[in-house]
Order: sequence, then structure tokens, then C-alpha cells
Amino acid sequence: MKDGRIDDVMKTLKREVRRWDEPVMEKVSAGKRDPYRVLISCILSLRTKDEVTGPASRRLFAVAPDPEALSSLPVSRIEKLIYPVGFYRNKAGQIREIARSLVSEHAGLVPDTIDGLLAFKGVGRKTANLVMTNGHGKYGICVDIHVHRITNRWGYVQTGKPDETEFALRDKLPRRWWRSINRILVTYGQNLCKPVSPFCSECVMVGDCARVGVERSR
Repeated sequence: MKDGRIDDVMKTLKREVRRWDEPVMEKVSAGKRDPYRVLISCILSLRTKDEVTGPASRRLFAVAPDPEALSSLPVSRIEKLIYPVGFYRNKAGQIREIARSLVSEHAGLVPDTIDGLLAFKGVGRKTANLVMTNGHGKYGICVDIHVHRITNRWGYVQTGKPDETEFALRDKLPRRWWRSINRILVTYGQNLCKPVSPFCSECVMVGDCARVGVERSR
């Protein structure tokens, strides 16, 4: 893709994804911004399908709507509330420790800097950027596997890992798209631009996508 085409492409995809259901993390952050819920839900979502993450998050927040409540729950109770998210036992202990740190070190408030968020055990750049954008409404570029795959498939960036993609996008993606690129490309990637055999015959990106790495399509 030519760099100068990115605005037109993003505007087109923004319209296109309206026909599909939003990713679960967008639903978590809908309405009033709550960085606590975005942070915890994002951790639960790792290696877990949206249809599991959503109900698990709702069950957890019904019992623990804030860090204080979560920090006081036994790990065994948290495990039951979030099951069957991937690695639920490890995540139960992890999110309780994060809640305790929020209460003891941050007055119950989620940090609003990337470095502050990365200080929590198990929080990587994807989660930190999502909290910044969806939780705090600040600028960041959340790069999950969909954003990484699609921007490389376009030929817009040439990177090997999601973290590398984030920094490449910071250098060239217009700032106005930083906060929304994750929502747009995750929705597109889940529904049409699949990892294997994407629906290229239905894609509006014809003429812009270099189809890097696409060996088979529909």
C-alpha cells in the first residue's frame, strides 16, 4: 500500500466494519471510560475468545466492580468467576495482585502512562496501549495479532512482531487513527481478513493490499 492511501483506506474500513459486531473490548469500554475494567478485561481476553471473555468479565465485575473489591477476593473465588478463560488459574492470581498494587500504591487508580502500566507483572504493550486509548482516552496504538497481520499484509509496514509493528506505526500512521486502528482492524480481521484463506474476493482493499504472505484466499 502506498503511504498516501492510508487515510482513504482507514475511512473506508471504518464504514465497512459497522456491519459487524464490535470486539468485546470495545463493549467493555463503551459509555463511561473505566480503565480498571479495560485493564482487567484485556488480561482475561489474552488467548481467549470474545464469547468467553465477555461473560467472564461481567461475572467478575458484578462481584468486584473496583480494585478494592477485587483485591479482597480469594483467588479460588476469582478462578470460579472467570472460568473458562484461558489460563484462568494464573490470571486469577495475576489480576488480584494488580488490584492490590492499585490499592496500595496508586490510591485505587489505574496509571495513565505506558511505563506505569508496564510495571505490572504480565502487562505488555498491547494491554498498556488499550488501557491508554479505551480506558483513559489518550493516544496510543494497540497492536494485537490482527493489527500486526493486516498492516503487514497490506505492505504498509514490514515487521516481524506486534511490538515492532506498534513502533513502525507510531512513525508513519497519522495520529488521528491511533486510537481507532485496533477496533477497526480487529473487527475486520475477525470477520473478513482472516489469518488463513482471507475473503479477498469480498474485500474493499482490492488495489491497495499487497497481499503479503497470502497463499490461499476465498
